[in-house]
Amino acid sequence: MVNARTYPLWRELAMSEDLPKEALKTVIEAAWAGLVSALARHPGQVEAAIALLPRLSSYEVEQVVRSWDPDRYARTEADAPAPPVPPELFDAVLEACLTPLAAYLLHPEPEEDWDSASDFSKDWSLDLAGHSGWAMPARCPERWSELATHPTLGAAVQHLLLDQARTQAFEGSRLRATDPDGAELPADPAPALSEDLLRACLPALCLPELAGLPNPRVTARRTLHHIANRVRSNPRLADLAADQLHAAADALVTRGQLLTWSDRQEGDHEFDGRVLRLAEDLALLSATPDHLAGACAQLARLDQPAVVSPKPSRTLIRVLDNTDPAHDRPARLLERRYEHRRVQALTVLAANPHTPHAAVVGVLGGLHPAELAWTAEKADGPDWFLAAAAAIPVPEDEDDGVVRLVDDGELGKRPDPAAVLQSWLDSPATGEILSRSEVYRAVAKSRYRTLEHLRQIPADEVLANHEPDVALTILLDRCGLSTDRWEALAAAMTFDYDDEKITFGELLDSLDPTPAEAQTS
Repeated sequence: MVNARTYPLWRELAMSEDLPKEALKTVIEAAWAGLVSALARHPGQVEAAIALLPRLSSYEVEQVVRSWDPDRYARTEADAPAPPVPPELFDAVLEACLTPLAAYLLHPEPEEDWDSASDFSKDWSLDLAGHSGWAMPARCPERWSELATHPTLGAAVQHLLLDQARTQAFEGSRLRATDPDGAELPADPAPALSEDLLRACLPALCLPELAGLPNPRVTARRTLHHIANRVRSNPRLADLAADQLHAAADALVTRGQLLTWSDRQEGDHEFDGRVLRLAEDLALLSATPDHLAGACAQLARLDQPAVVSPKPSRTLIRVLDNTDPAHDRPARLLERRYEHRRVQALTVLAANPHTPHAAVVGVLGGLHPAELAWTAEKADGPDWFLAAAAAIPVPEDEDDGVVRLVDDGELGKRPDPAAVLQSWLDSPATGEILSRSEVYRAVAKSRYRTLEHLRQIPADEVLANHEPDVALTILLDRCGLSTDRWEALAAAMTFDYDDEKITFGELLDSLDPTPAEAQTS
């Protein structure tokens, strides 16, 4: 293996007009992408260059074409253009790039260490990107129709077109829009695939190669989501392949038991996301009323959102003097941390004509007040849905469900500021990972806080995430001149991020010896 730093020398040697035949054998011993493309510059050496392709790693093969013109960025208008890539070399590289995906689709196999992965990580089935040869088909859109019907590579090309073509079309439009002489990015760009091409890709649409995979609770859910994303990228598929999509959705729901409820497991931070994606995907793909009603029922079982209105930020007030007056409205606060996704998914389900109205209305009755406010302000659902949401009765004494964190100036106007702080700690917001630190910070920094408030806050929030003086006085008073207590404090403060959380009160209590320890000391 030659030293990589000598690659430019070998490339220049391979490209030289007077390359002696005696040197060819030595040159091809060091096969790498740039050398192969340089060798193919000689019309008589194209076959020799193609013969070297199997010696390249999978990620290097496409670089044979990419490296064809190494001077493309330095070339001026006065310079002669690079010769075109020989068609036979292009076709050989194209086939070499598509063959791994074609073979993978014939015999999908789990990746290494798959058996040791968690149930919700066993998704090797849809890792098409790891076998993608898209870079080569992307270079020849004029051949997509031909490639999609290729006897051995056609299935791979169909999958790639459904997954990648729209992204390429969008990126191409964006690049043209950034060109000073280019056109503006169209508001509604032309479809990436013609109707004829979409029809040619229908055999691959529902990923039939992956129908019998193990761990169906995961693979069926992910396959459904993959199909839904293809329809979102190519909306005309919803009409062109309606029956095919409906049948696939039914089969996946049944095989994966996707509507069988399982409780959230500790540490499963993707739980809500899976339920929401399933509802959105079925709303797009299903025509089975029972399945759509089941998706509504799963939305109803999700935890209520924790809607928090943060304290005013002095920094933001200085920087943003044009604060949106509607920033504190419940619907806007709900969107602040994407907590509107449940009611948004319900809106999409309501728009499916096969969804039973009763199933949707049943969910509306249990929504958070801020979610109902979102339907009135933001939802673009059918008239019957908006009317049903507006008709949900709201008790006169019920507030809008928003935990509004205010500063001490505003707290001082309340009859019992300490009770307000306690109401923040008792709110559902302390159970949400995205809002609880905000609540704890507001309580800890208030001059109306008491030791009882601090005792309820996780110890790491008090000790590590806020001003040191919040806990300093308390710890000095508690530990005093006791060496044992200071040592106990040091030992207690070795908690890691993933450790079970203890409250500041539990930390303080742990500094005192138990009665048995006190008698033996």
